Amino acid sequence: MEINVFEQMAKRYDTEERIEIAKVIVKEVRPELRNSKSKSLIDYGSGTGLISLELSDLVDSILLVDSSKQMLDVANAKISHKGITNSKVLYSDFTQETTELKADIVLMSLVLLHIPDTKNILQSLFNILNNGGKLIIIDFDKNDKINHPKVHNGFSHEELKKRLSEVGFKSIEINTFYHGNRIFMNQDASMFISSSIK
Repeated sequence: MEINVFEQMAKRYDTEERIEIAKVIVKEVRPELRNSKSKSLIDYGSGTGLISLELSDLVDSILLVDSSKQMLDVANAKISHKGITNSKVLYSDFTQETTELKADIVLMSLVLLHIPDTKNILQSLFNILNNGGKLIIIDFDKNDKINHPKVHNGFSHEELKKRLSEVGFKSIEINTFYHGNRIFMNQDASMFISSSIK
Protein backbone atom coordinates (compact mmCIF):
# COMPACT_ATOMS: atom_id res chain seq x y z
CA MET A 1 0.00 0.00 0.00
CA GLU A 2 1.22 3.46 -0.83
CA ILE A 3 2.48 5.37 2.17
CA ASN A 4 -0.03 8.02 3.13
CA VAL A 5 2.01 11.21 3.39
CA PHE A 6 -0.73 12.68 5.54
CA GLU A 7 -0.13 9.99 8.18
CA GLN A 8 3.43 11.21 8.55
CA MET A 9 2.36 14.85 8.66
CA ALA A 10 -0.51 14.45 11.11
CA LYS A 11 1.24 15.39 14.32
CA ARG A 12 2.89 18.41 12.72
CA TYR A 13 -0.01 19.33 10.46
CA ASP A 14 -1.47 22.26 12.37
CA THR A 15 1.23 24.80 11.58
CA GLU A 16 0.63 28.50 12.09
CA GLU A 17 0.25 28.96 8.32
CA ARG A 18 -2.35 26.21 8.09
CA ILE A 19 -4.24 27.60 11.07
CA GLU A 20 -4.26 31.06 9.46
CA ILE A 21 -5.55 29.69 6.14
CA ALA A 22 -8.17 27.66 8.02
CA LYS A 23 -9.44 30.82 9.72
CA VAL A 24 -9.84 32.51 6.34
CA ILE A 25 -11.75 29.49 5.00
CA VAL A 26 -13.96 29.18 8.10
CA LYS A 27 -14.93 32.83 7.79
CA GLU A 28 -15.91 32.24 4.15
CA VAL A 29 -17.87 29.03 4.83
CA ARG A 30 -19.87 30.22 7.86
CA PRO A 31 -22.38 32.28 5.82
CA GLU A 32 -22.96 29.21 3.59
CA LEU A 33 -24.25 27.38 6.68
CA ARG A 34 -26.86 29.88 7.76
CA ASN A 35 -30.10 28.12 8.75
CA SER A 36 -28.38 24.73 8.93
CA LYS A 37 -29.00 24.03 12.64
CA SER A 38 -30.96 20.89 11.84
CA LYS A 39 -28.58 19.66 9.14
CA SER A 40 -25.87 17.03 9.01
CA LEU A 41 -22.47 17.88 7.56
CA ILE A 42 -19.74 15.59 6.25
CA ASP A 43 -16.28 17.10 6.06
CA TYR A 44 -14.59 14.95 3.42
CA GLY A 45 -10.81 14.94 3.72
CA SER A 46 -11.22 16.68 7.06
CA GLY A 47 -7.62 16.25 8.16
CA THR A 48 -7.31 17.38 11.76
CA GLY A 49 -10.66 19.19 11.67
CA LEU A 50 -9.13 22.66 11.41
CA ILE A 51 -12.14 23.85 9.41
CA SER A 52 -15.20 21.83 10.33
CA LEU A 53 -14.69 21.81 14.08
CA GLU A 54 -14.93 25.60 13.92
CA LEU A 55 -18.36 25.20 12.31
CA SER A 56 -19.87 22.73 14.78
CA ASP A 57 -22.09 25.43 16.31
CA LEU A 58 -23.90 25.93 12.99
CA VAL A 59 -25.06 22.39 12.21
CA ASP A 60 -26.75 19.49 13.95
CA SER A 61 -23.91 17.01 13.41
CA ILE A 62 -20.51 16.74 11.75
CA LEU A 63 -18.79 13.64 10.49
CA LEU A 64 -15.10 14.15 9.78
CA VAL A 65 -14.02 11.67 7.12
CA ASP A 66 -10.38 11.15 6.22
CA SER A 67 -8.14 8.45 4.80
CA SER A 68 -5.48 9.22 7.41
CA LYS A 69 -6.06 7.58 10.78
CA GLN A 70 -3.52 9.82 12.48
CA MET A 71 -5.14 13.01 11.21
CA LEU A 72 -8.39 11.73 12.71
CA ASP A 73 -6.64 10.92 16.00
CA VAL A 74 -5.61 14.58 16.20
CA ALA A 75 -9.18 15.61 15.30
CA ASN A 76 -10.60 13.29 17.96
CA ALA A 77 -8.31 14.78 20.59
CA LYS A 78 -9.58 18.25 19.66
CA ILE A 79 -13.20 17.09 19.83
CA SER A 80 -12.79 15.78 23.36
CA HIS A 81 -10.54 18.65 24.45
CA LYS A 82 -13.06 21.26 23.27
CA GLY A 83 -16.02 19.23 24.52
CA ILE A 84 -17.70 19.19 21.09
CA THR A 85 -20.63 16.81 21.37
CA ASN A 86 -21.98 16.73 17.82
CA SER A 87 -18.85 15.67 15.90
CA LYS A 88 -17.48 12.21 15.14
CA VAL A 89 -14.71 10.87 12.93
CA LEU A 90 -14.75 8.13 10.31
CA TYR A 91 -11.71 6.53 8.72
CA SER A 92 -12.67 6.07 5.09
CA ASP A 93 -11.64 6.85 1.53
CA PHE A 94 -14.55 7.47 -0.82
CA THR A 95 -12.23 7.19 -3.84
CA GLN A 96 -11.70 3.52 -2.93
CA GLU A 97 -15.04 2.44 -1.52
CA THR A 98 -18.71 3.19 -1.90
CA THR A 99 -20.44 4.50 1.14
CA GLU A 100 -24.01 4.34 2.37
CA LEU A 101 -23.60 7.59 4.27
CA LYS A 102 -26.07 10.43 3.77
CA ALA A 103 -25.74 14.11 4.64
CA ASP A 104 -27.38 17.47 3.97
CA ILE A 105 -24.08 19.25 3.42
CA VAL A 106 -20.71 18.03 2.22
CA LEU A 107 -17.67 20.21 2.72
CA MET A 108 -14.43 19.56 0.88
CA SER A 109 -11.70 22.03 1.65
CA LEU A 110 -8.37 21.87 -0.21
CA VAL A 111 -8.95 18.19 -0.92
CA LEU A 112 -10.04 18.01 -4.55
CA LEU A 113 -6.56 18.96 -5.73
CA HIS A 114 -5.22 15.73 -4.20
CA ILE A 115 -7.76 13.48 -5.97
CA PRO A 116 -6.73 12.34 -9.46
CA ASP A 117 -10.24 11.43 -10.66
CA THR A 118 -12.25 14.53 -9.80
CA LYS A 119 -15.37 13.46 -11.66
CA ASN A 120 -15.57 10.22 -9.75
CA ILE A 121 -15.28 11.82 -6.31
CA LEU A 122 -17.84 14.51 -7.23
CA GLN A 123 -20.21 11.71 -8.26
CA SER A 124 -19.68 9.96 -4.90
CA LEU A 125 -20.35 13.17 -3.00
CA PHE A 126 -23.46 13.82 -5.11
CA ASN A 127 -24.72 10.35 -4.12
CA ILE A 128 -24.10 11.02 -0.42
CA LEU A 129 -26.09 14.24 -0.40
CA ASN A 130 -29.77 14.22 0.41
CA ASN A 131 -31.99 15.85 -2.22
CA GLY A 132 -31.59 19.60 -2.01
CA GLY A 133 -28.29 19.07 -0.22
CA LYS A 134 -25.33 21.35 -0.71
CA LEU A 135 -21.75 20.66 -1.74
CA ILE A 136 -19.22 23.27 -0.65
CA ILE A 137 -15.76 23.08 -2.19
CA ILE A 138 -12.83 25.29 -1.31
CA ASP A 139 -9.78 24.95 -3.48
CA PHE A 140 -7.15 26.80 -5.44
CA ASP A 141 -7.73 28.64 -8.69
CA LYS A 142 -5.78 27.19 -11.61
CA ASN A 143 -2.12 28.14 -11.30
CA ASP A 144 0.29 27.48 -14.15
CA LYS A 145 3.33 28.00 -11.92
CA ILE A 146 2.54 24.74 -10.19
CA ASN A 147 3.52 21.42 -11.61
CA HIS A 148 3.36 18.37 -9.39
CA PRO A 149 2.77 14.72 -10.36
CA LYS A 150 0.25 14.10 -7.56
CA VAL A 151 -1.56 17.40 -7.25
CA HIS A 152 -3.86 19.30 -9.65
CA ASN A 153 -2.54 22.80 -10.22
CA GLY A 154 -5.86 24.24 -9.08
CA PHE A 155 -9.09 24.44 -11.09
CA SER A 156 -10.58 26.84 -13.56
CA HIS A 157 -14.10 27.89 -12.61
CA GLU A 158 -15.46 26.84 -16.04
CA GLU A 159 -13.87 23.42 -15.84
CA LEU A 160 -15.20 22.78 -12.33
CA LYS A 161 -18.69 24.08 -13.21
CA LYS A 162 -18.77 21.72 -16.16
CA ARG A 163 -17.77 18.73 -14.01
CA LEU A 164 -20.27 19.58 -11.30
CA SER A 165 -23.15 19.94 -13.75
CA GLU A 166 -22.16 16.72 -15.57
CA VAL A 167 -22.55 14.93 -12.26
CA GLY A 168 -25.98 16.51 -11.74
CA PHE A 169 -25.42 19.54 -9.50
CA LYS A 170 -27.51 22.67 -10.00
CA SER A 171 -27.26 26.32 -8.87
CA ILE A 172 -23.48 26.22 -9.08
CA GLU A 173 -21.72 29.31 -7.80
CA ILE A 174 -17.96 29.77 -7.76
CA ASN A 175 -16.18 32.83 -6.40
CA THR A 176 -12.55 33.60 -5.71
CA PHE A 177 -12.33 34.98 -2.18
CA TYR A 178 -8.71 35.05 -1.11
CA HIS A 179 -5.26 35.77 -2.50
CA GLY A 180 -2.27 34.70 -0.42
CA ASN A 181 1.49 34.62 -0.63
CA ARG A 182 3.14 31.23 -1.02
CA ILE A 183 0.03 29.34 0.07
CA PHE A 184 0.05 26.70 -2.68
CA MET A 185 3.26 24.69 -3.06
CA ASN A 186 5.19 27.80 -2.02
CA GLN A 187 3.61 29.87 -4.79
CA ASP A 188 1.31 32.87 -4.47
CA ALA A 189 -2.20 31.65 -5.18
CA SER A 190 -5.90 32.39 -4.86
CA MET A 191 -8.66 30.25 -3.40
CA PHE A 192 -12.26 29.92 -4.52
CA ILE A 193 -15.41 28.72 -2.81
CA SER A 194 -17.92 26.76 -4.83
CA SER A 195 -21.39 25.90 -3.67
CA SER A 196 -23.81 23.71 -5.60
CA ILE A 197 -27.11 22.05 -4.87
CA LYS A 198 -28.23 18.50 -5.56
